[in-house]
Amino acid sequence: MTTRKSPDDPVIVIKKYANRRLYNTSSSAYVTLEDLRDLVSKDIDFVVQDAKTGEDLTRAVLTQILAEAEQNGASLLPIGFLRQVIGMYGDGMSWMMPQYLECMTTWLEEHHQEMRRNMDGAFGGVFPVGPSIDAMQEATRRNMAAFEQAMRSFWPVPIPGQTGPGAAAPKAEAGGLDDLRQKLAAMQDQLNALSKK
Repeated sequence: MTTRKSPDDPVIVIKKYANRRLYNTSSSAYVTLEDLRDLVSKDIDFVVQDAKTGEDLTRAVLTQILAEAEQNGASLLPIGFLRQVIGMYGDGMSWMMPQYLECMTTWLEEHHQEMRRNMDGAFGGVFPVGPSIDAMQEATRRNMAAFEQAMRSFWPVPIPGQTGPGAAAPKAEAGGLDDLRQKLAAMQDQLNALSKK
């Protein structure tokens, strides 16, 4: 991933015309959604405006890029997650979803290189498996702790029957935090089994 651009760099303005064509005012050239996806991956900031009205269309175009990436086999977003996000629209708690998602993706981005090193260490060599699995287990534990800390900032309600520092974590609804904990526990069991081989 490229380093973040300087805050002094101007934001590129992309004009969207009625015929759905996109025009990069910085390079004076028509661009495609794939070109905009490349800008995102290079961490180059841009806004998309309706060429006639000046209305900000950035969110809609970014969503379109995401939908096309999912359709073309990237499949980054699990179906359960997509259903949960769609279910949040119109919900009284939907105001917190953007901040929560941004917080979690920022955390993932900040820890991306560390996670990559752990994965490379775990699967980069055939032997020894034990130390690699230990590194993955430690990363999993830290990731879960960070996730729970983020959840506590949104739901400072204790889970019934839980005491101690983790007591401020929320009780999740079906398919929520409890489901994630079960999946992480299953993954931990698999990692433990691998380390014993």
